[in-house]
Amino acid sequence: METPLILLVLANFAFVALHFLMSHPLRVPMVSLLGEMGFQIVYSAVIIATLAGVYFAFIQSPEADLSGTGQVGWAIASVITIPAMVLFTGSLIGNPAMASPGAEKNARAAPKGVFTITRHPMMWSFALWALAHIVLHWSWRTTITATAVGVLALVGSRLQDRKKRELMGEAWMQWEANTSFWPKLRGFAKAGALPWSAGLILFVFLTWLHMPIGGIPAGIWRWF
Repeated sequence: METPLILLVLANFAFVALHFLMSHPLRVPMVSLLGEMGFQIVYSAVIIATLAGVYFAFIQSPEADLSGTGQVGWAIASVITIPAMVLFTGSLIGNPAMASPGAEKNARAAPKGVFTITRHPMMWSFALWALAHIVLHWSWRTTITATAVGVLALVGSRLQDRKKRELMGEAWMQWEANTSFWPKLRGFAKAGALPWSAGLILFVFLTWLHMPIGGIPAGIWRWF
């Protein structure tokens, strides 16, 4: 493996590992030492620094060194990305996993919208985004980074369940009992007009943005 790709693997590993460590086993001692605000500052700084490391290692790695899956792969990736955008936009409203004053109240409410699909719609949106890029089989740099994002999303959501049970107690356990970790496809019919509309708009915009930023047409822009 070439040196830039080795650095990319290390950068992605640091990004994922430090995210897990600071979000879970190190969070309590760091908050005790630094206070909640100090912890947030250090946490944000470390995540931004490691994400920057991923970015610089990514752009220095070969752009396309795999055979790719052709137009079929692009079509599959596009289909996978649409529900990812629906899950992401829907996750921004009434999400008990987010740190907000109404989190416990949301956890005690009956699941609706994208939460009828999974209790971790944002995490699954990242996981599906990662899967879409892995399916393309475009380059090692893309596959390495997408795999890291997928691990962060799925392992992170499991760890989040454990942390939320400790922080919210019975309210989160009730939320877990009323929702599913694994996505239920039939739930997309109940996701609601707003997540679908916003998700499709975001899909069109981000796939359009793929060309000026990445130099590669994606989504519907691949064929139009």
